[in-house]
Amino acid sequence: MTLNISEDLQSLFSWNTKQVFVFIAAECETPKHSLNQISLWDGIIPSKKHAKFWIHTSNKYHFIDQGSNLCGKEFNLTVHWHVMPKTGKMLADKIVMPEEYR
Repeated sequence: MTLNISEDLQSLFSWNTKQVFVFIAAECETPKHSLNQISLWDGIIPSKKHAKFWIHTSNKYHFIDQGSNLCGKEFNLTVHWHVMPKTGKMLADKIVMPEEYR
């Protein structure tokens, strides 16, 4: 699988942001589990100047389905991020990529 990732995460940085951990996951529902995730790529953004980026890469991790539960199912590609502060509580959020990117 080839991923073209273009993101602007500069708004996540403030005086209190140490770094931002970003990962892309394939996600779907199955009758047994409401959320199944397969991590495809991850990275650490160390500063605001690196938070607007574009990369063209193959998935960092294999698209492996443990138990063949996802075979033939539709899935979403979701970008997750965790804002790691210098002090205080870590914040997390995500956005599902639009259908034209799946």
